[in-house]
Amino acid sequence: MNIRTIVGKAVKQLRTQGHLPAVIYGYGTDPMNVQVETPAFIKVLKQAGNSSLVSLALPDQAAGMSVIIQNVQKDPISDALVHVDFYKVNLNETITTEVPLEFDGIAPAVKELGGILVKSIDHLEVECLPANLVHELHVDLSGLKTYDDVVLVKDIKVPSTITVKTSPDEVVATVQPPRSEEDLKALETPTESQGVESVEVLKKGKDEEAATDSADAS
Repeated sequence: MNIRTIVGKAVKQLRTQGHLPAVIYGYGTDPMNVQVETPAFIKVLKQAGNSSLVSLALPDQAAGMSVIIQNVQKDPISDALVHVDFYKVNLNETITTEVPLEFDGIAPAVKELGGILVKSIDHLEVECLPANLVHELHVDLSGLKTYDDVVLVKDIKVPSTITVKTSPDEVVATVQPPRSEEDLKALETPTESQGVESVEVLKKGKDEEAATDSADAS
């Protein structure tokens, strides 16, 4: 990682050279423009995600800074990395952030009944010391044996060093019955003609109303 002097539209040349524009901000520091090697960052992102502590060091610094990956921007068309924000934390103060959920296994209601797994949320809001952050929290799907079973936030096993801020009764996952042939056919039925007819009827009604108003006025 190095200090970045190139800003604005000129950062495009950094990306072509394999460097990712970034900024560091947060505890005890003014916002700092930096650049990181894109392949190295991708490796760290896969390992740490957006909810694990990462150590960053500049060439002239003896000790690294403790940060979390706050925001990763991607090109909407190519999906290539464009920019990243690093948030410097105070190791002695709790922070509130989001931890992604990892869904483990196959729900019995999916495997045995042919149901459809529905994931209502994909992360939890948590509070903890930065050093206690985890890469992900695991959701056990083995309890979804029927269409009436649900996994709630309070069912997720969370380390005692982490406080979950998301409501404990919020639904995380359920299994819905498979769609019937009638439902699938209904989805495939064209609705454009119905929409046109509705517009024509509405237009006809307005024309008749206008004609009536005109006759009354005369």
